[in-house]
Amino acid sequence: MTAVAPVVETTFSDLQLIKRGKVRDVYQVDDDRLLIVATDRISAFDCVIPTPIERKGEVLTALSHFWFDKLGHIVPHHLATTRIEEMPQAVQNHADELRGRSMLVRSTEVFPVECVVRGYITGSGWKDYQRSGEVCGHRLPAGLLESQALAEPIFTPATKAETGHDENISEERMSEIVGPEVTARLREISLRLYQEAADYARARGIIIADTKFEFGRDSEGRILLIDEVLTPDSSRFWPADDYEIGRGQASFDKQYVRDYLEKLDWNKRPPAPELPREVAQATTARYLEAYELLTGQPL
Repeated sequence: MTAVAPVVETTFSDLQLIKRGKVRDVYQVDDDRLLIVATDRISAFDCVIPTPIERKGEVLTALSHFWFDKLGHIVPHHLATTRIEEMPQAVQNHADELRGRSMLVRSTEVFPVECVVRGYITGSGWKDYQRSGEVCGHRLPAGLLESQALAEPIFTPATKAETGHDENISEERMSEIVGPEVTARLREISLRLYQEAADYARARGIIIADTKFEFGRDSEGRILLIDEVLTPDSSRFWPADDYEIGRGQASFDKQYVRDYLEKLDWNKRPPAPELPREVAQATTARYLEAYELLTGQPL
């Protein structure tokens, strides 16, 4: 693996920073376009970890680009280009720092909901099921085991939180926020995206246990798929050859970091602890392996 200096944070005097999220820095390029920069920051339990994960931002950008292209027949997307040479000069001025981790995208009016699709019972859904027999308002059959595939994927929206946890909501609540027609359309699109991606990934050796999508509306009123798509940050990726019902699964996503942090005497509040070098390197390797399995080529 080639050593690459990680990018933890970006600041450019000739570009207008409009948002610094847990992982992404977003800049206004002009009236109609944004620059989304995927840094090598990693978050867990809603805290940004001080140790960066080398090449993580490259994986998030390249994998999102891959899925935008692959799933574009289902719904249009906001990506214009990931090639620095095709971006405005103000962006090209910072090519060394931005290359491989930047998306020039069309601006949209973002729907204030996360469109989550779950194909397997795991994580918080497993805990909810054990307690109530339900996952986000969906009554499930009795006797399911941890990590078991659901009879069919379920749509479980959530509110978007700038800080802290996203909050699971019902489809009825989503309808109150964005309207019933939009809710129905986003549910339909999300389930189609998940099913096609999950079928493809399974054939490449990866189980997509769950994922979340974001959508916005462009100036012409079209619904666009936005942000990141089916990455190790927005999804649970499990190696298919190690899958076994009835237990937690190994993963290609940041669950590896969460599992390490769970072993520490840390209250899951800032400041978060540093990661050992071996944990950070192993996480980079997992992200890169996921990319290679899904795309069939090294990054």
